[in-house]
Amino acid sequence: MKQLTAENTRKLVDCAMGRIPADLVVRNGRWVCVQSGEIIPATDVAVLDGRIAFVGPSAAHTIGDHTQIIEADGRYLCPGLLDAHMHVESGMLTVTEFVRAVAPRGTTGMFVDPHEIANVFGLKGVRLMADEAADQPIHVFVQMPSCVPSAPGLETPGAAIGPNEVAEAMQWDGIIGLGEMMNFPGVFNSDPTVHAELEETRKANKVIGGHYASPDLGLPFHGYVAGGPEDDHEGTTLEDAIQRVRQGMKVMMRYGSAWHDVAAQVKAVTELGLDPRHFILCTDDSHSATLVQEGHMDRVLRHAIAQGLKPMQAIQMATINTAVHFGVSRDLGMIAPGRFADIVIVEDLVNFRADVVIAKGKVIASGGKLLIELKGYAYPDWATHSVRLKRPLTEQDFDLIVQQPQNGKAVANVIGVIENQAPTRHLKLEVQIVNGKVTLAGESDLAKIALVERHHASGVVQVGLVSGFGFDQKCAIATTVAHDSHHMIVVGTDEAMMAQAANHLAQAGGGQVVIKDGQIIGIVHLPIAGLMSNQPAEVVAAEADSVLKGFKACGCLLNNPNMQLSLLALVVIPALRISDRGLVDVTQFRFLPVVES
Repeated sequence: MKQLTAENTRKLVDCAMGRIPADLVVRNGRWVCVQSGEIIPATDVAVLDGRIAFVGPSAAHTIGDHTQIIEADGRYLCPGLLDAHMHVESGMLTVTEFVRAVAPRGTTGMFVDPHEIANVFGLKGVRLMADEAADQPIHVFVQMPSCVPSAPGLETPGAAIGPNEVAEAMQWDGIIGLGEMMNFPGVFNSDPTVHAELEETRKANKVIGGHYASPDLGLPFHGYVAGGPEDDHEGTTLEDAIQRVRQGMKVMMRYGSAWHDVAAQVKAVTELGLDPRHFILCTDDSHSATLVQEGHMDRVLRHAIAQGLKPMQAIQMATINTAVHFGVSRDLGMIAPGRFADIVIVEDLVNFRADVVIAKGKVIASGGKLLIELKGYAYPDWATHSVRLKRPLTEQDFDLIVQQPQNGKAVANVIGVIENQAPTRHLKLEVQIVNGKVTLAGESDLAKIALVERHHASGVVQVGLVSGFGFDQKCAIATTVAHDSHHMIVVGTDEAMMAQAANHLAQAGGGQVVIKDGQIIGIVHLPIAGLMSNQPAEVVAAEADSVLKGFKACGCLLNNPNMQLSLLALVVIPALRISDRGLVDVTQFRFLPVVES
């Protein structure tokens, strides 16, 4: 971010004093003054060189012959909305296309953790994202991924990041801090490598992002906080919020496509009266369809207010609280002199919908439409060739073979999907064995899940079992969006179709595909790292919708099941996950057999 110089501030002063004209003046708005908690009527805002020079009852003295004037006509002037923690890749969009989708809705700042692409390409993938982020009309800050792999020893990523890479990235422009420290056992067990990454972040005087996904609020939690993480978005309960705030953390309440954690945690403010300054709103993961159909941070605001927050409190949690936390409140997060002119004009704070969006002093959107051109970002060839299989797969690759008994029944460790939540259940179910292989014949709500290694062409295919998708057809669904290592996940009830789905994605260069009765009935193309498309959000949303409809055609009625599917290899969130190394019990950080002997 370009810092103010003496020349800049002198010009702002001259504008505020009426000695030089403003570039832009917004007249007669109701100032949502998040720094004081007031709404002040009949307010003008004068803007020069992208920053605010004057806020007061009349900016007439700053208007010159060429000053652009916007009449607010009594509408609210709100600071631009900030998403405190999110992954661009979860929208299946590039940074540019994500900005195109969310800027017209009032988002003028994002704090992006690109650990998805980092798991595929390592440091060069992070640099790719940071370079594109710097080229946007809104503020896009990048957090350096901390956990690649997310759980060393439990999975094999496409690349690795350690203290040296963190130290290097901390010197880049646009790096705001360390991304979510998911290796919470590494923190509370004093792992030297983990703590070296934390140290490099502190040396750079930047923020350490947290991720404590365990329900245990005893000594491990206290040890984790002592290690230095300053915020956490993994809380799901009221008690989670209370304990995090008491221990000095910022509570990031997420409301994304699949993770709905605001309602439970916000009661700490609305019912218990905890200080709202320590609560922040974010999305974490938003699907492209959610962005197109429902919105981004404007959607989060509407939801938070519906849960009982006062509009001012909710807006503070999406503006000034975020800016203060990341140490950028001198530049954004409020409508005040010296700050970037990031202003959203809205008619109604409760039913928050942007009429006009101003970012960095320019009118970039009106009536939900982007008014500026966004130039496309050119991705190198290595970024679009990331799916590497040793050979085409066959249906035998998806057999789940057991040694004993040859025929009969056995107990299996099964991943249990929980709707709208990131954690899974560890189920123990009886399965049928025929000729030494698990058969799904006659089983209700049971499917196979396979992890296909796709970074190093090792030929590894790990097969397990999953319950909760509700498939009642012969089908298979494959995805290269598979947090966090982003190998290929395939689920299905038919081994031949599982092979068909995997092979198709390999040829397509990544994405998601649904096969039913041997036919493709849904597909989204994600050629960039197997994670993102450079098509507009509307195009990606339409393709993604075909995948969601494919899930339904296969019998699945979950909300956003493709988001649920993408987390089944995330070996840092309890209880049971699958990796390229086997079935992982995340609560004990150990491998389990799929079928018990």
